Amino acid sequence: MTTTLTRPADGEGSVQVQQDPTLHIEEGALVIAVYGKGGIGKSTTSSNLSAAFSKLGKKVLQIGCDPKHDSTFTLTHKMVPTVIDILEEVDFHSEELRPEDFMFQGFNGVMCVESGGPPAGTGCGGYVTGQTVKLLKEHHLLEDTDVVIFDVLGDVVCGGFAAPLQHANYCLIVTANDFDSIFAMNRIVAAIQAKAKNYKVRLGGVVANRSKDTDQIDKFNDRTGLKTMAHFRDVDAIRRSRLKKCTIFEMEPTEEVLEVQNEYLSLAKRLSESVEPLDAEPLKDREIFDLLGFD
Repeated sequence: MTTTLTRPADGEGSVQVQQDPTLHIEEGALVIAVYGKGGIGKSTTSSNLSAAFSKLGKKVLQIGCDPKHDSTFTLTHKMVPTVIDILEEVDFHSEELRPEDFMFQGFNGVMCVESGGPPAGTGCGGYVTGQTVKLLKEHHLLEDTDVVIFDVLGDVVCGGFAAPLQHANYCLIVTANDFDSIFAMNRIVAAIQAKAKNYKVRLGGVVANRSKDTDQIDKFNDRTGLKTMAHFRDVDAIRRSRLKKCTIFEMEPTEEVLEVQNEYLSLAKRLSESVEPLDAEPLKDREIFDLLGFD
């Protein structure tokens, strides 16, 4: 007998990992999912944004959702074990675990969890996200949290990678000012549009990263209804902070560093106080090709 896992209401024709509806994150916590093209700087953005929220006095939890488990190392100054690795050690008997086995304190009190992922070519990222949230709930680790940031790997290619959207209030999309990054952003917009039919998640906005100019991002935003919430240029201090395994808030306070810190603090304040959900419409692939570039 063959069983097919389907959920027609959650995106037409989709086959998706369904999260346990009782495992929602508490009302009152601001939950942000950070997406974008692979290698675009999502982990750098997530960690510095977590640090900025902590500077505003918020209790912050960052959840890395990538098998590389490198989302939080600038906060903790080390690579921490993943939830999946720790669960495997106890044969998935989560009751045997203590919070300190899988949750680690980073810069300025930011709590860090790396969910990890299934071995290459097997399993599903959505299952891993579900297990991580389940474990956090079982240990009552979400009850006093003000901000939860999911740092999600790469492009949205399946329902599993979109699973954090089922918990989030807002999605931030990190992009550079180039075709490939914006093409990936368009797919993410489509994924959020599908999830928003049945979940609370909405588009928060765009973070322009590693880009001197934003002309191509601006074209896309104007056409789709997106807005840029923050702009981080290709600043060497950000690159050096990664090499030093620390956040931008731990770097020597040069003029350049202070400018970046203030941009992250401004982004955190906007997300806390005045973010407006965006009702954006993705483009067809050919439309993106025709829209971007120069005549």
